[in-house]
Amino acid sequence: MPYPQAPWTLQGYAIQTLHLVNIDRVRPLIPLELEIISVWPGKTFGSVYLSNYGSGSVLEYSELIIASALVSYQRKIGAWISHIYVDNVDSVAGGQEIWGLPKELAEFTWEQGKHVTVHQGNCRLCSLNYNQQSLAWRQRLSASSFSAKDGNLLIFPAEFESLLGLIGSKLEIPAESPFYGIGLGQPWLTVRCEQMSLRVDAPKVVGKMGI
Repeated sequence: MPYPQAPWTLQGYAIQTLHLVNIDRVRPLIPLELEIISVWPGKTFGSVYLSNYGSGSVLEYSELIIASALVSYQRKIGAWISHIYVDNVDSVAGGQEIWGLPKELAEFTWEQGKHVTVHQGNCRLCSLNYNQQSLAWRQRLSASSFSAKDGNLLIFPAEFESLLGLIGSKLEIPAESPFYGIGLGQPWLTVRCEQMSLRVDAPKVVGKMGI
């Protein structure tokens, strides 16, 4: 088996943006079993997460995660990951086979502290320009995400500790990108994570699909 078993521990840095997206636009991307949480009339939270995991990680790779909505199921709350890309084939296999995530391969170009672009072949998925943070604080947080595998609805937790800082950013998602239709627009909040330590646990089955 080429990939490590869960939990995965990862170390590196990341940038995460937060957006308000239209519930009507993301509903087709999300299983009907999941209730989309409205944080504003007709709106839910969407997010773009770009990370680079290096030395000390179970696998070294870059990652792009598109969380298209904040959702709930039987009083459990988490994000729905509709698109996810990495540049490591073992990460693709592990993501698909352990967590049921729709991981695909892509290419990442980082200019640390300034810019990151993600391509899949000739298609540019997105670009993010961002600033260095001047003020940062150490924070521990945990969050959950939903996924689906073999007809089961899954949930899995992630815990991380990092130096966090609020920064400015500009996101570009070209029309040919698979997640352009989500309508993410410009972030209203961007957080930069430095000296990040992340642990992603194995998923648990919380329900059945299509029942």
